[in-house]
Amino acid sequence: MSVKIKLMRLGKIRTPHFRIVIADSRSARNSKAIEEIGRYSPASEPSLIEVNSERVQYWLGVGAQPTEAVTALLKITGDYQKANGLPGSEGNLKLQPARIDKRVAYEAAVKEAMNEPADGATTLKKKAAERLAAKSAPVVEEAAPVAESTPKEEAAPIAETAPETVVAEAPTEETPQA
Repeated sequence: MSVKIKLMRLGKIRTPHFRIVIADSRSARNSKAIEEIGRYSPASEPSLIEVNSERVQYWLGVGAQPTEAVTALLKITGDYQKANGLPGSEGNLKLQPARIDKRVAYEAAVKEAMNEPADGATTLKKKAAERLAAKSAPVVEEAAPVAESTPKEEAAPIAETAPETVVAEAPTEETPQA
């Protein structure tokens, strides 16, 4: 029996996930496998590649032939070079960033929101703050300097000193009553 290391496709139409499996070379792609030795998910950035290196070394040692796609993945992890005695056995696999626990992220977001100042929260609060500041510190108007006046000036009527203002009435339209 000829044994191959190949990919078994899983997932939806546009979101593929693969298992790296050991299977008979005559079997179909997604048929029963002898052993599962890893996972591959190309959708994430960087791609997720998990391989049980010990089992890969065993199967390559007993003569299992990897497909082209699996060979490329094993070269990235360094397992192919290790099994064949080639240089570069450390591989160039980029690791996934550590995932933050959802609860920790939520608690951090709540804590950050609580520390946020309420000054610029909304337009209404900003206007209310300006009104409050205006009430607490009223504007003091400077009084006009009082000049020494003579008795004639004091007796002058107020109407002469104040400019006259003329108010014109706007013409009103009369609507005919029916």
